[in-house]
Amino acid sequence: MPISTTLRHMLGWVGENDTSIRLLESIDACGSINRAARHVGLSYKAAWEKIETLNNLSTTPLVIRQVGGSGGGGTVLTEEGRGLLRKVAILRREFAAFVGFLGERPDEALNALKMLRRFEMKVSARNVWAGTVAAIEQGAVNSVITVALKGGDTVVAVITDNSVHRLGLAPGMEVLAMVKAPSVLLGRDVRREQLSARNVLPGKVARIVPGVVNDEVIIDLPGGNTVTAINTCESVRRLGLQPGVEVAAIFKASSVLLAVV
Repeated sequence: MPISTTLRHMLGWVGENDTSIRLLESIDACGSINRAARHVGLSYKAAWEKIETLNNLSTTPLVIRQVGGSGGGGTVLTEEGRGLLRKVAILRREFAAFVGFLGERPDEALNALKMLRRFEMKVSARNVWAGTVAAIEQGAVNSVITVALKGGDTVVAVITDNSVHRLGLAPGMEVLAMVKAPSVLLGRDVRREQLSARNVLPGKVARIVPGVVNDEVIIDLPGGNTVTAINTCESVRRLGLQPGVEVAAIFKASSVLLAVV
């Protein structure tokens, strides 16, 4: 295997063919998710799903919706998103001499590479958030892990003590928290103290993707993350859900999986 290919594999960097980076570049160029999706060969829905995943995996949102204005609004990169593209441009230019680049700006290079590795990770869970371990409560068999997400949101997971040791979890450590969309329940006017579920995340409906039996509901959280839930069409109708409606995403701590990169 050529050394450049080996190094790309070790770093989790696929170069110019990275769909996530090409999508960010296209959004930055045209300011339209629709045109950017067509340019990189994605459907509109697939492009939005990728953007939501990228925003969840980044410490701050990379892409935001811009409403109104003389151009009628659109989709734009944040300063963090443009900063990432600048770092990627550096990696592209300096890849042949990466060891020298790493020696000059180790923190900047490693932070960009760590984010790229998150983007390339493939899991079946629809919800994947980047965070840090805030607290660990150890029990006889299981431990309760509190994960701090960006913007003040938190997620609680219950995993075995063996898993805590195997992952090497400790306060302050970076982790990924994952929850499957069917495990997320939705509720309005929810009182946390009346629920057994540890995770109750209030937010607003961003959009709804209708289906024949189930609808996909994407919720914007105050901290900048999104949560995706798959509920029956009847439940969505009964709750009166539509964009802008306040709703709580509810899931058990046992439904949360943790991973380290």
